[in-house]
Amino acid sequence: MRVFAPRRAGRRPAVSRKELTRLIFPALALVAWQAASSAGWIDPRVLEAPLDVAAALVDLTRSGVLLDSLLASLQRAVIGFVIGGGIGLLLGLIAGLSRAGERTYDALLQMLRMVPFLALIPLFVIWFGVDEKPKILLIAVACIFPVYLNTFSGVRNVDAKLVEAAQVFGMSRTAIAMRIVLPLAMPSILVGVRYAMGTALLALVAAEQVNATSGIGYLALNPRAALRTDIILGVVLVYSLLGLTIDALLRAAERLALPWHRTLNTERSR
Repeated sequence: MRVFAPRRAGRRPAVSRKELTRLIFPALALVAWQAASSAGWIDPRVLEAPLDVAAALVDLTRSGVLLDSLLASLQRAVIGFVIGGGIGLLLGLIAGLSRAGERTYDALLQMLRMVPFLALIPLFVIWFGVDEKPKILLIAVACIFPVYLNTFSGVRNVDAKLVEAAQVFGMSRTAIAMRIVLPLAMPSILVGVRYAMGTALLALVAAEQVNATSGIGYLALNPRAALRTDIILGVVLVYSLLGLTIDALLRAAERLALPWHRTLNTERSR
């Protein structure tokens, strides 16, 4: 018989000990990097010190360039993700719920997802020009497949006995899909959403190398940043922090939307 310790009263600390432990190695790496740079072991033309990178980001923030570039990049990423994620979700639901849908386009999508989205850049430039369309479409294409695969897998892994029981009780196919299949597949769908957002940032980096006049990628390539490793490293840091922030927000949204799933995982880990 499993005995559970009583929960202590009071609020849970905002930052747990495990979360603090994960920050130890990055902090030590930054300290070692700064120490090596201060000692002259690292050529600043090759790798600027962390404090110099932070100073460059502060200057860009004060001038408003960083905020404008960040907003432009976020706009491209969000629009591309909404388009690609929506298409992937719809196709995944249809293929998961219908054998006919799977036979119609699953093989095609499995072939297309093996094509690197970077290889599509020249074609998109020829087809759509060099304005915002190829950038957004590149991000959209990159987001389709993670959402599609996880949606398809989540729908197909729903217990068939639950669907059969719902049919016995006279529920329609639409009601079964919306009230049973979709909620049970939601954890897998949200995993696909998280992967798609990460992929969107990767595609954003590539998209903003193509004749961009705004955005984080343009900020690293414009003449102001030429041969300045502090600005380039600052842009890389912004990309990484942006990815971590988006992932944390999606995790929080998952905990709010699926509290039962979090409780189940907690019980299993005990």
